[in-house]
Amino acid sequence: MADMDAFRDEIARWAAGGTGGTAGALAADLTGDAAADLATDLGLRTAVLLEGPSDLAAVEALAAREDRDLTAEGVAVVSMGGAMSVGRYAGLLGPPGLGLRLTGLCDAREEPFYDRGWQRAGAPRDFFVCAADLEDELIRALGPARVEEVVRAEGELRPWQTFLGQPAQHGRSRQQQLRRFLSTKKGRKIRYGSLLVEALDPGRAPAPLAHLLAGL
Repeated sequence: MADMDAFRDEIARWAAGGTGGTAGALAADLTGDAAADLATDLGLRTAVLLEGPSDLAAVEALAAREDRDLTAEGVAVVSMGGAMSVGRYAGLLGPPGLGLRLTGLCDAREEPFYDRGWQRAGAPRDFFVCAADLEDELIRALGPARVEEVVRAEGELRPWQTFLGQPAQHGRSRQQQLRRFLSTKKGRKIRYGSLLVEALDPGRAPAPLAHLLAGL
């Protein structure tokens, strides 16, 4: 049976290929064929383009909370490794490539990249924008006190207190401090992408995330 992780791996290789002359182009073509075969086997109809793995973790966590199997629904949630790759991914997955419907989620500062990517792919503008980023949206939805409870429950009270003692954090709001804390250790943003979604009360997901899932 086709596997979503295998599809994501093929898409990542395809997006990275085609820049090494004839041999590179041939490898990219073969990878594209493999991705197309997997897309057919999975019955894909929609690709969700996300900037990074923490966004992917949050989307998948909210889908799980709502008892939705996105793979079974023909939806591929793809982490691109940065918004500057969106043009490449939109072209490969959208109308010029696999012909999937495109949607996604981005930070406000990356919106121009998404706009250009969608335009170049000839796809209708169908993505949702976070005011700053998804972590900021989740912290505001939960409230700083609830986020601190999640941090304590994860056994990170001491690192959090040490972080708060840093001079650079003095004068910042608690929300700003929490947002920065999530980025100070490798893998932390990904882990909390799921944890913060799981801590939300029903129906309290941030609007961009809720609207994205509702439109799938």
